[in-house]
Amino acid sequence: MANLVVIGTQWGDEGKGKVVDLLAEQADVIVRFQGGHNAGHTLVIGDKVFKLSLLPSGIVREDKVSVIGNGVVLNPWKLLEEIELVQSQGVNIDPSRLMIAENTPLILPYHQALDQSREEVTDKKIGTTGRGIGPAYEDKAGRRAIKVGDLRDDELLKHRLAIAAEYHDFDQQQLFNQLAHIKKHVLQYVNDVPLYLNQKTDLGFNILFEGAQGSMLDVDFGTYPYVTSSNTLAGMASIGSGVPHNKIPNVIGITKAYTTRVGEGPMTTELFDNVGEHLANVGKEKGTVTGRDRRCGWFDAPQVRKTCMLNGVTGIALMKIDVLDKLETIKICTDVHNGIPVYEELPGWCTSTIGITDYSDLPRLAQEYINRIEQLTQTEVVLISTGPERDQTILLQDSFF
Repeated sequence: MANLVVIGTQWGDEGKGKVVDLLAEQADVIVRFQGGHNAGHTLVIGDKVFKLSLLPSGIVREDKVSVIGNGVVLNPWKLLEEIELVQSQGVNIDPSRLMIAENTPLILPYHQALDQSREEVTDKKIGTTGRGIGPAYEDKAGRRAIKVGDLRDDELLKHRLAIAAEYHDFDQQQLFNQLAHIKKHVLQYVNDVPLYLNQKTDLGFNILFEGAQGSMLDVDFGTYPYVTSSNTLAGMASIGSGVPHNKIPNVIGITKAYTTRVGEGPMTTELFDNVGEHLANVGKEKGTVTGRDRRCGWFDAPQVRKTCMLNGVTGIALMKIDVLDKLETIKICTDVHNGIPVYEELPGWCTSTIGITDYSDLPRLAQEYINRIEQLTQTEVVLISTGPERDQTILLQDSFF
């Protein structure tokens, strides 16, 4: 048994999609365990760019099984749209390759309407994607969610809709008809996911658990209230899939070589100068889901050290080191005093690292920057990304499972 969780250690957009796709080569099954279609994972494979929000990033590998666990909230229409889009790019998706947990809650139109209306009427915006994620999780906690398995039984579905109508304003018959129209397309993928995953684990298969968003958006440990509505930490992999925590021993923390954030909320190392513009432009820092500009700043070591502790990270995958290539001076936040970052300055390497695949070929000053990150976060770097494509990567260990 050698299962692995991949999570983001910052505010999301760290590059989890690329790493999951890369590590999926060693995995048999890839599992999404939380979030919804507010996630945005971009994969660059050859001349094809895949932008995924619901489907696990391993879906582009034809010999792998992808699973959507019960910790996800699922918009069934968006799922079918994404399946159609990925299939149009030449990827085969059928029930032998995609599985959905039967107790996965659905995001329905009234969830999205509520989410958007809340953002419109308040002066204190959270910066949500407006896609109904939060209200769907609220209904789950309030014991009034409609789950994907409910689509199997018309009478049960009508009963669930009647309960939901006590809290939301919608036409029950109209929504029932809308769900009836798509249910056969969705139900073909529904299965007993915990049983499947535990059987595979006991047989020695490698399972890769794919997180969405980042640790600093966790509803309990993030920058509350500017967070998502689910737990994004590695511990959620167990709850959101049905695999016991003692069967998931390894955690890879995806970490940018600098810091970014989309939406509202505090960001200690945020830059408002030409360096911030450089990071945004060279790093192409726009949200995959929303298209919003990402705020950029220097690497925040205390923050990443904390999230590595919370997640039990066993190794860091350091992303976008190449974005720093042209900077003459690079800063790392080493401490925070009364909300003010304390910086340590390091000399930049001022030469290209794009496409390097051997650690020894990195400039000496780039190696020193990486070593300093390891020291400050108290966590080993096990993978370095030197570009957006799958093969633009330095692997510092042979196996991750």
